[in-house]
Amino acid sequence: MKRIFLLTVTNVAVLVLLTAVISLLHLDRWLTAAGINYPLLLVFSLVVGFSGSFISLAISKWMAKMAYQIQIIDSPQTEGEEWLLNTVRSLAARARIAMPEVGIYQSPEVNAFATGPSRSNALVAVSSGLLSQMNRRQIEGVLGHELTHVSNGDMVTMTLLQGVVNTFVVFLSRIIGVAVDSFLNRDNDERRGMGMGFFIGMFLSEIVLGILASFIVAWYSRQREFRADAGSAHIAGPDAMLSALRGLQALSEGGPVIDERSASLNTLKINGKPSGFLSLLATHPPLEERIAALERLQVAA
Repeated sequence: MKRIFLLTVTNVAVLVLLTAVISLLHLDRWLTAAGINYPLLLVFSLVVGFSGSFISLAISKWMAKMAYQIQIIDSPQTEGEEWLLNTVRSLAARARIAMPEVGIYQSPEVNAFATGPSRSNALVAVSSGLLSQMNRRQIEGVLGHELTHVSNGDMVTMTLLQGVVNTFVVFLSRIIGVAVDSFLNRDNDERRGMGMGFFIGMFLSEIVLGILASFIVAWYSRQREFRADAGSAHIAGPDAMLSALRGLQALSEGGPVIDERSASLNTLKINGKPSGFLSLLATHPPLEERIAALERLQVAA
């Protein structure tokens, strides 16, 4: 709730500042003349920007279970499942969070992820590939990493950040659309309403602004990975997390296997890959950088 409050206040403050700038530059008169009620547009942008993000967060566990056919471990059937459940329970206690749901999905990828709408309602899923190709100490490091994401409230923060950038993409794209339409029809004083220029300008600017917004979201995602590595070193032990990262590095040298059944969840995975064509769109830092950061942290300690 603290994160929601702070980011909501920040978003409202920026919107107020944006309104003040529009007034000082007398853009409000231009927007009004163009038939745009900009205070209403700000509210519309806020609703559109956040609604999709919050809906995605609310159904995130259900989406993950459906996409990967995750088998939730309610009653362990094997010694391995019992160990996995007990390890998560122990790490969750150290991280001071509620016990999340624990599940396994059948996939050759060596990966794991955490999702869910809150710290007390989370899911930690691991692939069968991870369980078969890593030793238990490495798996413990991976689990510590995912539980740190839960402890840090990263799922909620990412949702709020996405909502903020979505708000400004929606708002600014429509302002740009109005500007383009006004420019294309500057000689037609009798014209009323939005023409084709508005829709073309809005559509193209949404694409460009959406890419720029992705840079911000991806940057934050990379920073949270470093924090999750450090958190795992704290609750599972630095040797466990370092061993896990080195194991992932060794496995990735032959070309990592990534399960693409739900590409939108790749940002949640311990070893997610960039989804864009530029490194600035990478949601995870290179494994070499993560290993180096953890080694520096270990030396400093």
